[in-house]
Amino acid sequence: MKIAVYGPHYNERSKSTIQTLIDYLKIRKANVVFEKNFHASILSDSDIDLNAYQVKTFDVLDASFELLISIGGDGTILRAITFVKDLMIPIVGINTGRLGFLATIPMNTIHEAMDEIFEGNYRVSKRSLLKISVDNTDACFELDFALNEITVSRKNTTSMISVETWLDDEYLTSYWADGLIVSTPTGSTGYSLSCGGPVIIPESDSLVLTPIAPHNLNARPLVISSDKIIKLKVSGRESHHLVSLDSRINTLENNRTITIQKAPFSIHMIELKGDRFLETLRKKLLWGADPRN
Repeated sequence: MKIAVYGPHYNERSKSTIQTLIDYLKIRKANVVFEKNFHASILSDSDIDLNAYQVKTFDVLDASFELLISIGGDGTILRAITFVKDLMIPIVGINTGRLGFLATIPMNTIHEAMDEIFEGNYRVSKRSLLKISVDNTDACFELDFALNEITVSRKNTTSMISVETWLDDEYLTSYWADGLIVSTPTGSTGYSLSCGGPVIIPESDSLVLTPIAPHNLNARPLVISSDKIIKLKVSGRESHHLVSLDSRINTLENNRTITIQKAPFSIHMIELKGDRFLETLRKKLLWGADPRN
């Protein structure tokens, strides 16, 4: 099996995880390829000798890879998808971070989880993405897609912005707010949730519009069908605003037409048999927990 391994950086917290994973993949005789920068950061520590395993490196992926292993938290997976793009390479995350809705394998269950993956005892969850264009061109963005959300927000000002919003060319409203989040079901447990948005089951064919600190208090999150084409136009006291695609931030001039729609491809997340979204909600968000009991 040809496996790509990605992490944002190497640190003491991830050291034992990396060593355990490398030892396991060596026993399995897997063809392991580390992301170039991650590989370099690991080599800076003398305790782990990747050269002994003849590990190769990558800076781009191709369709020959059968699996990508992400070592970190959910943010690491959001960066990992920029390598996978539309290649449909399955992704699994070993969680060395904190919350972990996407990176679901605990550090102490690597052997058991990898056994299940090598034996094919898993299912693939296809996660929808968002695609953005500006004035009908994608030239403003090196990567024009996002797994969690696309957000427009104010820049260099404490003043609100106005976000004129259309759905399929029908005017919806103008949000007077700090910004507006357009979220996928996967991203509904992220930024959107912290701004009062609803939790959406990952397989749902829907999107959610969540205003950030709206001035018009009757503005509420809106769940829409994923086949809607969303158009936004931002105005305000400043001449520019921010547009973020997951963790990637761009600056854009006001009064340009931003088009957001469902991307033509999906990201394939590996889910082991013990992984259940509803159970994750109960554990991670403490649903139903009562400190009195």
